[in-house]
Amino acid sequence: MTTAVPAADRHPRQRSLLNQLGVDTGYCLLGLPLSIASFVVVLAMFCVGVGTAVTMGGIFVLIGGMFVARAFANLERRQINRVLRRPITVPRYKDRTKRTGLRRVLIPLTEGQSWADLLWGVFTLVPAVVAFSVTVTWWAVGLGYTLNFAWEWAVLPYEQGLSDLMGLQHTYGNVVAVNTAVGLLFLVSAPFVVRGMALMRAGFARMLLTRERVTALQERVEELTESREAARSAEASALRRLERDIHDGPQQRLVRLTMDLSLAQRRMRTDPEAAAPLLAEAIEQTRETLDELRALSRGIAPPILADRGLAAALAAVTGRCTVQTELEVDLPSPDRLPTTVENTAYFLVAEALTNVAKHSRATWCRVRVTGDGSVVYVTISDNGVGGAHSAKGHGLAGLADRVRAADGRFDLDSPEGGPTVLTAELPCGS
Repeated sequence: MTTAVPAADRHPRQRSLLNQLGVDTGYCLLGLPLSIASFVVVLAMFCVGVGTAVTMGGIFVLIGGMFVARAFANLERRQINRVLRRPITVPRYKDRTKRTGLRRVLIPLTEGQSWADLLWGVFTLVPAVVAFSVTVTWWAVGLGYTLNFAWEWAVLPYEQGLSDLMGLQHTYGNVVAVNTAVGLLFLVSAPFVVRGMALMRAGFARMLLTRERVTALQERVEELTESREAARSAEASALRRLERDIHDGPQQRLVRLTMDLSLAQRRMRTDPEAAAPLLAEAIEQTRETLDELRALSRGIAPPILADRGLAAALAAVTGRCTVQTELEVDLPSPDRLPTTVENTAYFLVAEALTNVAKHSRATWCRVRVTGDGSVVYVTISDNGVGGAHSAKGHGLAGLADRVRAADGRFDLDSPEGGPTVLTAELPCGS
């Protein structure tokens, strides 16, 4: 059985080429009036502003010119998206809400992108004129000469054209044949010529209005700032938890141990036999305190992780979980991962399993750790009641901060009623 293909879908390449030709033509034709408007307004405001800069009024005019240039630049950015056929990186301007008074007004004078917008607003007329002239010429020659058969009869007696330069007899047939061939040549080459003009003009705009490298560096700086804040938050949260655990556990036992030993010391002087049970209980308190300290040390720096690696440490932590847990570790290389990655993955799994045991009411849990050499993927899922959150104030906020501190990505999917799926991506670095 065969299915008929609609005519509109038979030639997607040709359709795409025609669509792009329309986009490029419109961009080149509309660019001239917009560029003239930008040139006249921006240049006038710039000249007035600079000429009267000795007064505050001139400064305000110059700043106003920068905002007008930014408006034209934003319009241009939306257009070159379609011409370049890919999204562009829009530069970030300084946040004016963080300043007050005169400093807020003068912000455009201190940022390079505002000056780049101003520069583009003045000089965009040059590529716009070239693109407009070539585009109009190409379409005029292509359409006019291709339709030469419709109007050549009216000018044939007075025209000296290409056929005459070629030495052909000046007849209607010869003139129409030569002119039509030239027109078809221009029409066939129009998609490529107009495309070149559009890319030339869009390239000039992209150079001044996107500043992709600078914007990428700005985004990277912001990411690193967020990672640093997340690291500080995770460290502070871990220290508070450690302090609370020590206060609620070993510290209380040590206080009781001190009291028991003091009492046993007094009993030894008067009734040695009565002191024996107190000493035995003190010994038991010592053992329990040591056990709690070992548990806390596993939370700080588990020896098995340092000695045997991530897989063995995860096997140990999943083995201690009170919920039935399935572990799958599939790392591509037997070599050890970076210490930061191993520690983050271990604590992520350990804390997540603790939350599963305490809050999820799950009967089954799965831990999956995989890697491709550059990124380690950690997935923890359970069949509990769901409703977990990673927002500030919730139990998983510290895990999200710890992952972000390692320059990773953290995601939590936990609808009410379950299941809960926690995923993290930890880059291994270069």
